[in-house]
Amino acid sequence: MNNKKAVVLLSGGIDSSVVLYYAKSKGYLPNALIFDYQQRHIRELTSAVNIAKSLKVEYKLIKISFPWKGSALVDKKIKVPKTKLKPQNNIPVTYVPGRNIIFLSFAFSYAEVIKAKTVFIGAHIEDYSGYPDCRPDFLKSFNQMANLGLKNKHIKLSAPLIKKSKKQIIELGLKLKVPFDKTWSCYNGKNIPCNNCDSCFYRIRAFRELGMKDPLIKNEG
Repeated sequence: MNNKKAVVLLSGGIDSSVVLYYAKSKGYLPNALIFDYQQRHIRELTSAVNIAKSLKVEYKLIKISFPWKGSALVDKKIKVPKTKLKPQNNIPVTYVPGRNIIFLSFAFSYAEVIKAKTVFIGAHIEDYSGYPDCRPDFLKSFNQMANLGLKNKHIKLSAPLIKKSKKQIIELGLKLKVPFDKTWSCYNGKNIPCNNCDSCFYRIRAFRELGMKDPLIKNEG
């Protein structure tokens, strides 16, 4: 029996959920790491826990905070913008400064303790155009840096979705039988998706491109 341990950053959204199922399908024993960072869309925590339970994998829920704010996701005084269909060169206000640096630092620490050889993250092509901490050069550099500071020098950071679009990620998730009805993507802190933020837009569009209805959208025609 393959007993490879891995740590998977799990937010409860489509990308990280697909990565969790992907890791499991490749013979890893995933340990999900979920962060409550007082985010506006805290509803995603329920989804993350439900996704971890659906695979019956070990998970840890870590509570941290960004008291200095700096993002619409952690500061309710900053409005979550509606989607702009034209590509934007500026980093969006939904970017949380240093978030993946912090999350990955926890993940590598956790991996070293449980003797996991791989850390998985769900970063992909539609993320890294706007979020600098999702870009391939950042991930490669972080992996090198982290191993310089660890007793175990051989932990690999894996981003299996990095070259995939949201449509392709959902296609992979369908093959892996990811329960997309349990996932959550909306940036706004409501009980139902707002259908207006970037996260909702790209999610809904990807399902439509596949000729499908987003299972979270109950009133879509």
